[in-house]
Amino acid sequence: MNRIAYATIMVSCMISSCSSPADDYFIASYYFPNYHVDARNAKFHGSNWTEWELVKSARPRFPGHHQPNVPAWGYTDEANPDHMQQKIEAAADHGIDAFIFDWYYYDDGLFLKNGIEKGFFGAQNNERLKFGLMWANHDWMNIHPADSATLLGDVGPEILYRGAITPETWDRMTDYIIETYFKHPSYWKIEGSPYFSVYDLTKLLESFGSLPATADAISQFRNKVVRAGFKGLHLNAVVWGRTILPSEDNIEVEDINEFLKQLGFSSATSYVWIHHVRLKFPTHEYPDVQDKYFDYAGHFAGSIDLPYYPNVTMGWDSSPRTDQKDRFADHGYPFMGTIAENTPKNFKKALLQVKEYLDQHPGAQNIFNINCWNEWTEGSYLEPDTINRMAYLEAIKEVFGN
Repeated sequence: MNRIAYATIMVSCMISSCSSPADDYFIASYYFPNYHVDARNAKFHGSNWTEWELVKSARPRFPGHHQPNVPAWGYTDEANPDHMQQKIEAAADHGIDAFIFDWYYYDDGLFLKNGIEKGFFGAQNNERLKFGLMWANHDWMNIHPADSATLLGDVGPEILYRGAITPETWDRMTDYIIETYFKHPSYWKIEGSPYFSVYDLTKLLESFGSLPATADAISQFRNKVVRAGFKGLHLNAVVWGRTILPSEDNIEVEDINEFLKQLGFSSATSYVWIHHVRLKFPTHEYPDVQDKYFDYAGHFAGSIDLPYYPNVTMGWDSSPRTDQKDRFADHGYPFMGTIAENTPKNFKKALLQVKEYLDQHPGAQNIFNINCWNEWTEGSYLEPDTINRMAYLEAIKEVFGN
């Protein structure tokens, strides 16, 4: 690469906060903000409840199973700016460029907002890390914890908040997103366009009732973003293992590539490896899950015209979300298989593989994400515990550090 071309890329990416030359990678980590007190949780679980309660009460469910996992920093309050400052510092120091917050907005408004709006916004060092939103538009189920009798019953767990929203809610929600988040100086942009990811494409379609109506709603959102002074909207789709979505006429949409293009998505990604690999019960070896995921990633990236941002998953163990008195059997989430041998050494090998993947897939723009900064009740977290301390973060720095 000649010096003029290199300088042009560097200036462009300084402006847009994207990844730049071939040896520069942009690492985003998902962040699940259910570790602060929220009024919705208080209604069902008590005034001071956070998901730390499930972490504390977890127990071994089968021979060789390690629970509970204990956070080395203690049971932090992410809505406390000092606690969030510690998280930002550790992430930035070890090569993470952004948190992608799981973000919840239902017909009756926000849920779990204060991890961002009090914690991150109040942290004195928040300029060190970009942040983005993944709209977690799935149904919020009463599974904290889940009991097997309800899970296997005719009705299933109670839906507390429905992921599908009305067009009126969408209009209010997108206004709020632009004003509250996109205009924050630390918001993540790709080529000048704020990054906004959608978790559940089926629920998105359900919100508007048809493919044309959904495309129109997205177009209206994009127009708002441009009027607010941004270059555009970088709309990202989280794609699961299932790539068939219901259409407005209950006809299956088999061409996910055409579906994403018609709706105006800019890129696609994954949230966690288990969306693409069915885990053996009770344990599935990490290297095998890794191999199966990257087989999927290579195939899927070649089947769509949009950039695909790959994922590295630190681990999986959703048993803390099960009733600890129930027999642990293969009943479906959260009674399901776990990932074994997800050691820092094996995690580092996965990081090396994603680096190789990005080098071989320039369309991915050197961007990838990690599950997760703090999914403690799903066994996927980079935050230090009392056994591995900072080893997972140190692996990131060793592979992607300068």
